[in-house]
Amino acid sequence: MIARTIFALVAILFVLPTAAAMATPSKIIWIPSVDVQPLLVGHLDVDTFFRRDSASAGGREVNTIDVGFTIGVLPYDKLRLEAGFDYLTRAQDPNDQHPWSGNVKLGTPEDAIFTYSPAIAVGLYNARPVKDVEAGDAPRVVSGQNIVYGLVGKTVPELGSVPSLGRFALGYYRGSRRALVDITGDGSSRYANSGLLFSWDRTMREISDQLWLGVDYQGGDNVDSSWNMAFTWKFCTNVSVLFGFDIYTKRSLAGQNTFTIQLDLDFPR
Repeated sequence: MIARTIFALVAILFVLPTAAAMATPSKIIWIPSVDVQPLLVGHLDVDTFFRRDSASAGGREVNTIDVGFTIGVLPYDKLRLEAGFDYLTRAQDPNDQHPWSGNVKLGTPEDAIFTYSPAIAVGLYNARPVKDVEAGDAPRVVSGQNIVYGLVGKTVPELGSVPSLGRFALGYYRGSRRALVDITGDGSSRYANSGLLFSWDRTMREISDQLWLGVDYQGGDNVDSSWNMAFTWKFCTNVSVLFGFDIYTKRSLAGQNTFTIQLDLDFPR
């Protein structure tokens, strides 16, 4: 029964019409999380983003499907490293001329450095050699954004009868000046390649250990800038599906807001 459910979900995700989207290190919804895969634990995700509304001129704007795989490569519990790749397509050029990108993340979990220490993560995603990034492609190509980021995260513990408020993370990113731009009123472009990262997430154990809620935010004035909210249902230990909504703060660049469905599969060693 579980196998048939998984197969049906994969089929739905590939058939759905598929916004700028992210190459996917371990993440919350849109932005990276402070989580890092353990040694030889693989993670496959199939993420779709499809438009809520038609474009103002009529017809649908392009949608996105992103298939990625990430695996842990360090044999330590207190210092982890993951690396992966993504194939992101929109059925539109010039993005589909450069569908492949890479990601890498190094991090330490909570309490690893000292008691009550936060989780810390630094990484790179949407990576492609700088020499291949053409200024004229911005903001229509995701691969080559070459976003470098740092995050600090901490779970608020239970306090007596008061349950945990969940995990909060705060960080900053900076990406390629060629790829992350804002288009001004006169049609010229300006650098808009940095901003804040924020997230909150929590497993809703009061309802079910299988239910997770999350919110994240990517700041700046570029095609990736957005608020995102979602819930996830974990069907079993290593299979979950996320249902969410993405609100783009620069819709003149990113287009109409999107619904997202994300299938996540873990492959333990």
